[in-house]
Amino acid sequence: MTWLEELAEVARDLREEWALTPDGEPTNGRTALVHPVRTADGRPTVLKVVRPHWEAEHEALALQTWGGRGVVRLLRADPRRFAILLERLHTEDLSGLWDVQACEIVGGFYRRLHVPAPPQLRTLSDQAARWERELGEKERRLPVPPRMVEQARSIARDFAKDGATDGRLIHTDLHFENVLRGDREEWLVIDPKPLSGDPHYEVAPMLWNRFDEYAGRIRDGVRMRFFALVDTAELDEDRARAWAVLRLVVNVKGELEDNPTPDKDWITAMISVAKAVQD
Repeated sequence: MTWLEELAEVARDLREEWALTPDGEPTNGRTALVHPVRTADGRPTVLKVVRPHWEAEHEALALQTWGGRGVVRLLRADPRRFAILLERLHTEDLSGLWDVQACEIVGGFYRRLHVPAPPQLRTLSDQAARWERELGEKERRLPVPPRMVEQARSIARDFAKDGATDGRLIHTDLHFENVLRGDREEWLVIDPKPLSGDPHYEVAPMLWNRFDEYAGRIRDGVRMRFFALVDTAELDEDRARAWAVLRLVVNVKGELEDNPTPDKDWITAMISVAKAVQD
């Protein structure tokens, strides 16, 4: 049985247990099955079942903590089966907006979402310490300028020891497609991969997504997005920049580790954004 078939089986069980009626065709991403359903009283909702992995282990906790303020509302959860029932949103996301306008919207969400983190969450400082070790392994050779790898390693080392690296609830994957149009609010955030961390960590995904739209003006495009995010959220420019560089180098490491045939264009894009954010 494939992982998708396993999730479909879990979804069938939950529909029966929670008295849910299918209301459309299910869709899936790389790790989740999402099924439009209706509750017993006819309310349109979405049943999401995730393939168990650590990034998703506290999604329900994060949504519960936010309580629907700026985010999709959690209606029910079964953490043991990595399943949640959510209010249904529209399919429109921020991809259709001018990228700088979208950055201003996301920057506004940062200020609302970065509340004190629940104690159950994994910490960003632990993640930074792990990255520092992994980037320093002598057998690891990344297709990244050595100076940039050492810079990223130094950033990780410093942040791993920094008291401000932990403590706030951060989404960690907030980008254009993870903000959907809603009814309660014009836009609502979805799909957190929460950590106890530093708000400045959030900026990078908005820089590397919709990369093709930079269209030969990558330096100016990255800077416009970066400052729209930082200024709207009133973040520290240097700290946000440092986290972005580290995350971009780590993305290259992840591409090499996760794919037998790494995407060279993706790797080039990560290096280009890392250079541009520092120019």
